[in-house]
Amino acid sequence: MTTTTAIPARDITVRRPGIDHEQPLPKHFVADDPMRSHIAAMLSSVFPEGEDFFVRSVRAYRDRIDDPELSKQVKGFIGQEAIHGREHRDFNEQLSELGYPTLAVDGIIKRFLAFLHKTTPKSHQLAVTAALEHYTATLAEALLRDDAARAEFSTDEVRALFTWHALEETEHKSVAFDVYEEVSGRHLERVGTMLAVHVAFLGIMTSAVTVSVAKDRSAWRKLPRSILGLRTHPFFQRQVITRLLDYNRKGFHPDDHDTVELLEEWRARYEAGIAA
Repeated sequence: MTTTTAIPARDITVRRPGIDHEQPLPKHFVADDPMRSHIAAMLSSVFPEGEDFFVRSVRAYRDRIDDPELSKQVKGFIGQEAIHGREHRDFNEQLSELGYPTLAVDGIIKRFLAFLHKTTPKSHQLAVTAALEHYTATLAEALLRDDAARAEFSTDEVRALFTWHALEETEHKSVAFDVYEEVSGRHLERVGTMLAVHVAFLGIMTSAVTVSVAKDRSAWRKLPRSILGLRTHPFFQRQVITRLLDYNRKGFHPDDHDTVELLEEWRARYEAGIAA
């Protein structure tokens, strides 16, 4: 069953952040903390190929979208995601020079998503994209709302990269979901796909962070305290986990998590040049 609900107007702006990826970066660039830095690095390492997969999944259904507002939002979504992938590729090159296995993880993700693209129906790929977009939107909102979390980034350039990305993920958080509802809308498929995404995403991230930390001898001495400190990590808080699980609710829509005022605040900050 497909949806017939009109899509509300949303402002999805394609920005070019102008981030200088040549600026010096300390090894542990998040709060001088190994675990937080390796988690951020491994998140960045999965973004480029992930963003490309999202674009392909949504673009495959462009000719089946009847709502003109949704068509316009898909165009904005594709533009934003393309630049996200480019910026994180540049950042991952910089992280690789510091010893992070970002390029190796990127290669693994590329092969995994290519396999998924060849072996699964387009509707399933779109459901995967909608599920992962809920992940990125939930984490993005947590970052934008937490001044302390943003302050942990050790350079203005890295802080600007993650806050810019978070703003645009919040702007287009409903697009892939709305396309899925437009062309499929099967609740059981959506929920089942999210269950698989939970397992795959957490498995990939846990493995990647473990390997990354194991290669970083400078982190070993700090690890016990760093691991204990994850109790206060903004992405591991109860509210974030509750938001992620809310996706399984029948009748769920990403707009149920109201971010209108948050977006107004961050758009104003960008216009004033104080986005980081």
